[in-house]
Amino acid sequence: MDIILTLCDEFKLKNWQVENVVKLIDEGNTIPFIARYRKEAHGTLDDQTLRAVNDRLEYLRNLDKRREEIYASIEKQEKMTEEIAADIEKAMTLVELEDIYRPFKQKRKTRASVAKEKGLEPLALDILEQTEDFPAPIEEAEKYIDSEKGVETAEDALKGAMDIIAEIISDNAEIRKRLRNLFTVCGKVITVATDENAESPYTQYYDYNEPVEKIADHRVLAIDRAEREGFIKVKLELDITKALGVINRIYLKNTGSPATDVVRDAGADAYSRLIEPSVQREIRNILTEKADVSAIKNFSMNLKQLLLQPPVKGKTVLGLDPGYRTGCKVAVVDSTGRVLDTGVIYITHSEAQKESAKVTIKSLINKHKVDTVSIGNGTASKETEIFTADLLKEIDRKVSYMVVSEAGASVYSASKLAAEEFPRFDVSLRSAVSIARRLQDPLAELVKIDPKSIGVGQYQHDMPQNELGNALDGVVEDCVNNVGVDLNTASPSLLSRVSGINSGVAKNIVTYREENGAFSGRNELKKVPKLGAKAFEQSAGFLRVSESKNVLDNTGVHPESYKAAETLLKVCSYTLDDVKNSAIGELADRVNQLGEEKVAEHIGVGVPTLQDIIKELSRPGRDPRDELPPPLLRTDVMEMKDLKPGMQLKGTVRNVIDFGAFVDIGVHQDGLVHISQITNRFIKHPSEVLKVGDIVTVWVISVEEAKKRISLTMKEPKAQQK
Repeated sequence: MDIILTLCDEFKLKNWQVENVVKLIDEGNTIPFIARYRKEAHGTLDDQTLRAVNDRLEYLRNLDKRREEIYASIEKQEKMTEEIAADIEKAMTLVELEDIYRPFKQKRKTRASVAKEKGLEPLALDILEQTEDFPAPIEEAEKYIDSEKGVETAEDALKGAMDIIAEIISDNAEIRKRLRNLFTVCGKVITVATDENAESPYTQYYDYNEPVEKIADHRVLAIDRAEREGFIKVKLELDITKALGVINRIYLKNTGSPATDVVRDAGADAYSRLIEPSVQREIRNILTEKADVSAIKNFSMNLKQLLLQPPVKGKTVLGLDPGYRTGCKVAVVDSTGRVLDTGVIYITHSEAQKESAKVTIKSLINKHKVDTVSIGNGTASKETEIFTADLLKEIDRKVSYMVVSEAGASVYSASKLAAEEFPRFDVSLRSAVSIARRLQDPLAELVKIDPKSIGVGQYQHDMPQNELGNALDGVVEDCVNNVGVDLNTASPSLLSRVSGINSGVAKNIVTYREENGAFSGRNELKKVPKLGAKAFEQSAGFLRVSESKNVLDNTGVHPESYKAAETLLKVCSYTLDDVKNSAIGELADRVNQLGEEKVAEHIGVGVPTLQDIIKELSRPGRDPRDELPPPLLRTDVMEMKDLKPGMQLKGTVRNVIDFGAFVDIGVHQDGLVHISQITNRFIKHPSEVLKVGDIVTVWVISVEEAKKRISLTMKEPKAQQK
């Protein structure tokens, strides 16, 4: 297989693009580095496309490796033919390759292998030929009676021959391929309850059927889980006449031979005993793998939007980790994330303790000049939110609050990482600190947590964990490098997500910083133990040093392009001091007047790199998240009983899934906007319109307090449109 041509065809890319991407990957460059600093080499492909190419490249290389192994195995058996070799070369999936290899695999003991040991293979092959002059099969079978081999009667011989024919038919790669296609196009997924009276979230699947080709990915995952938990049984159904027709068209010969009926019966046996169960499993696996890919993609998309939520900068935040029995844990952090105070309050036990808690929180707000309260959305969150909203009405200082997802906070607070960061705090107080910091800088805090624990996906515990982990790690890496990292304040967790830096080097950077003081510039990175030339090349452009005398160290301009940036400034009559003083507002206009291509050639870079340099020089130290709408902060709280159909509300999108989106409207219970209620136009997926963190206007459709269900719409009611 020509992997380069295959990738070109699949991704609709030019040969030079794919060749360069593969070369850059093989040279050990990271995806963020290739995406940002090698744009001319690949034609400005984004990081998602580059990751997809990388994943497919790995698959195709593994496919070729398996192709070579299969070829060598068949050759060793001295059974290779030109036809088999051509089939192996043409195979585009591992399934196709394994189908070709099936007849040559070392099988465990089967009915066919037992029959072969009894010397019945010649009889089977003769029957399979179905020649016109072939005698009645039972008569021919009499020649193979052999008591010593365990063939006592002609019927025994014929039965053994049919077992061999059934296995030959079952091992036919073309038949399996056609039947897989037939199951996909004409098959149905059928589910039935194991106990119709059992209560479960899966009652809609207690008596359910849907065509294989139409079943939605999220329903596949729900059915898989329901089956695993024992609530339903699942099978695929296909018209047996159509299935046997596939076999008969290939194996039955129109010769009028008396052997044809035997082959037909053997084909029916092959299908029901060997092929159908196997193909059913394969189709189920294909459906699940497709659903997994979709769910992982959805999880990745949601995670990216969550990580790139705008930070609440320059604010002192009071974090509340709600709880009943053990109380509500409190932590105050300053605008840099430094912990100022901690404590525990009790707001759900008695009125006296509640009043005491108010005194404590008011004191902390006044003492530390708190700007915002961050509340975790876990147990007792509703009571804590009501408590906070009431308290804020009683103080003179203007303070708002926001409920944040605490998914993964408990995992982090009990981790070795948290223990190293806060050795004097117990687990619960660490969680309160994390909740406060999540509001200040979601990215810097959430990178400390296994992305699988962040909880913005669907059926994430059912996913293949390696694939999910790799995909989510890639998202975190892309987000961190897209935003950039302050070299002098970043935690080891954040630094370890920077292109080219592993956890060991990240710790070395922090140790160096602690022993030698703040980094004075990017070049000082070269003094960090085990941070070699390659790591510097891959990481330097993503690290910011605001304290550096060279303003370029606080931009996304890579050190390899400093000379080009300085030449650009000179050509346009600017200096580095102008950059520092944000006095180059007309830089882009001047470059356009001179001509982009001409300027790019003069300073020795490509046009894409020139455009990036202009953008970075125009806003040194810029944070791309600042360009997004700020998070929705609240000062009051509602309850589900306050909601009425038709009520208009503002909310924050918390999770986007296949069938809709969950929106936080400030009542502790997120409401669901079904995909049909998102927009008046047809959309295949909610992500076409919504992303995590979006601030949206919604209207209440219905409220079911007992079931804690809120149905919302984003379609403005007609009465209000008028």
